[in-house]
Amino acid sequence: MLHLLDVLASGVHDTKNQLFIAEAMVTATEARTQTDLSEIRYAFETAAARLSQTLATYHLLRHGSSISITPVIISDLCEEAGLAQKHHLAASHIELEIDCQVDEAWPLDRDLVTDALNNAVQNAARHARSLIRLSAFSTGEGICLRVEDDGPGFSSLPPASGTGLLALYPEISVPK
Repeated sequence: MLHLLDVLASGVHDTKNQLFIAEAMVTATEARTQTDLSEIRYAFETAAARLSQTLATYHLLRHGSSISITPVIISDLCEEAGLAQKHHLAASHIELEIDCQVDEAWPLDRDLVTDALNNAVQNAARHARSLIRLSAFSTGEGICLRVEDDGPGFSSLPPASGTGLLALYPEISVPK
């Protein structure tokens, strides 16, 4: 199994390198033609970052490492996600509203939750008309991080139980 993981990791690494080369070519074209190609560069950067995360997962699997649970200030986490998406959302004329009602630290894996929040915001950006809302609030059982957009949504969404649609709900709950 590990040999197969090594082959896959090699392919992911090579693909990531090719994305960096393509990004450099776009940057050079942008400078030469005085054309704003920042959204193309953003797409390359995002894809390369996902591949880097895939390689990090490979490293965890290969070396038997585990997730890193540390105290994380939730309001900082929300602001970090907002900063990471700021340029992309501005280019798409989408406002990100952050409503974090949790100021204290919670034990979680910062990288995993940040990745999930960034992915949820990026997904919302594909469907939003002009607004995305990132909220964090306490529940009786922990905290909830939620990403909502003002897009059209689903005309009717069946209950989550037994439908396989739970993954579509852009919400992360962290138990106490």
